[in-house]
Amino acid sequence: MPKELPSKKTHVGRLGYSYRRNLHERFIESILFLSALLSVVIMLAIVVMLVKESVVFFQHVSIWEFLTDTQWTPLFDDAHYGILPLVAGTVVSSVVALLVALPLGTIIAIYLSEFAPFAVREVAKPFLELLGGIPTVVYGYFALLFVTPLLQIIFPELPGFSLLSAGLVMGIMIIPYVSSMTEDAMRAVPMQLREGSYAMGATRFQTAIRVVTPAAFSGIAAAYILGISRAVGETMVVAIAAGMQPNLTWNPMEPAATITAYIVQVSLGDLPHGSVGYQTIFAAGLTLLLITLVFNIIGHLLRKRYREIY
Repeated sequence: MPKELPSKKTHVGRLGYSYRRNLHERFIESILFLSALLSVVIMLAIVVMLVKESVVFFQHVSIWEFLTDTQWTPLFDDAHYGILPLVAGTVVSSVVALLVALPLGTIIAIYLSEFAPFAVREVAKPFLELLGGIPTVVYGYFALLFVTPLLQIIFPELPGFSLLSAGLVMGIMIIPYVSSMTEDAMRAVPMQLREGSYAMGATRFQTAIRVVTPAAFSGIAAAYILGISRAVGETMVVAIAAGMQPNLTWNPMEPAATITAYIVQVSLGDLPHGSVGYQTIFAAGLTLLLITLVFNIIGHLLRKRYREIY
């Protein structure tokens, strides 16, 4: 018996359905493309704004003076425009924070990923996320009113404002970001690698340290870079607890100012727009952007290298 051919109406219905489906797919693709394009446009707009305003600043102040002068007093009559004191404060506070956040965040991630029972992990994860959702101004007053007096018991010579106190609390604040991303990267490692390690006689700890951690290092590096960027860009904790004195020091037990704290200080002041003092915030912001860019490039190279290895 000959096979019955589809009717013309059936062909039209299928073509109409295919056309609507393709139109829907194209619409979704366009939305996704515009979303990605918007993020690029916003980033370019920020860069253009910073560069444009910084060019005006560097018409009055030489780049050499900006990079080498050891004093930062743009608001004084005897103005100096050396960014080094702000860079030093930013670096010292960030290093203290990272010395707290990276080891503790990694240890927490290894425990949650490889050792914690399911019930413990389900309870601990929300608490970590809640720790990351606390406003930074609360962390700032926590550093000033609780951590600093506690440190003064151990170090009686510690002043009321210090990079040490601000850095320690910044590290506590960054732990959820590092631990969450690190745990996600470790849990993404295929179970076959763990089973192969166990079959060779390795313990759970050896497997976690020598197999899972190296295999997940590209994701762990991304978590570290996020933590570094978060520490470098933190504002309120250092503005409240570190003191806003542009002091060129590498000693965390002294008060100092960071780039972000200075930007907040000037933005809330009464300086007229267009003045050299006001333009300093854009030059400082451009410096901060370049520092963050360097860390992101390093992180990208590390991720690329370890993806090729593993």
